[in-house]
Amino acid sequence: MRIDLHTHSTASDGTDTPTRVVEQAAAAGLDVIALTDHDTTDGWAEAAEAALAHGIGLVRGSEVTASASGISLHLLSYLQDPTSAPLADAMRATKTARISRARTMVDLLAEDYDLTWEDVVAQTASGATVGRPHIADALVAKGIVHDRSAAFTAMLLPTSRYYVRHRAPTALEVIDLVLTAGGVPVLAHPGAEQRGRVLGDVAIEELAEAGLVGLEVHHRDNSPDQVERLAEIAARLGLLVMGSSDFHGTGKPNVLGENLTDPQVLAQVEERGAIAVVRG
Repeated sequence: MRIDLHTHSTASDGTDTPTRVVEQAAAAGLDVIALTDHDTTDGWAEAAEAALAHGIGLVRGSEVTASASGISLHLLSYLQDPTSAPLADAMRATKTARISRARTMVDLLAEDYDLTWEDVVAQTASGATVGRPHIADALVAKGIVHDRSAAFTAMLLPTSRYYVRHRAPTALEVIDLVLTAGGVPVLAHPGAEQRGRVLGDVAIEELAEAGLVGLEVHHRDNSPDQVERLAEIAARLGLLVMGSSDFHGTGKPNVLGENLTDPQVLAQVEERGAIAVVRG
């Protein structure tokens, strides 16, 4: 089985609808994918319908924004109960904070570039929350940069003067919320040093003690040294080792299925989750 447990759609910052993500996954020869849009479950129903139509498995999840030790990070939540109010409320609050943060970033960028809030909204799918990728798309559309990657490298990284932090629950709080919702919490791209500071071994150990279930070890943003480090941590702490693409459509160069998760790991995720994998 070929299993990719991290993808995004237009429900957050991907460029393809949930249906199209599933269609492309099936065409790429994947057997199971996870739809893990940022701080939302809005794409689940559409993706589930498409998964049934195309004979592919779907793990419903979310990528939940969090913070720890002054570092912004993301926790993948798999198979959580979408009706769990505490987690849903936390994700809703984060989405609201994202909009305020995006407006401030656009204001800062507008001081130096021909960019307006309307330009950014025009690049955002209906129902999606405006975020940095949509700002990047607006910069591309205006001819200010060549592509999303260039926008992030030049303007939207945490070290940029245009970057603005936004409120997010702590990683410990998110793990508790995910577990309460019956979900399976996994730390996303924990070795992505080019995005900024990453968590040290002790911090990851604290998350594991709080109930963290896995690490996204195999991800293009984790360097070979980080992959080795994370695999050792996972083995030492008994954490699941995940692999995935973090596919965003044309928004990023990531290719569906470029990293995969072992079927035995998926079985353990499904065993722990509150809801079942959709089997096409």
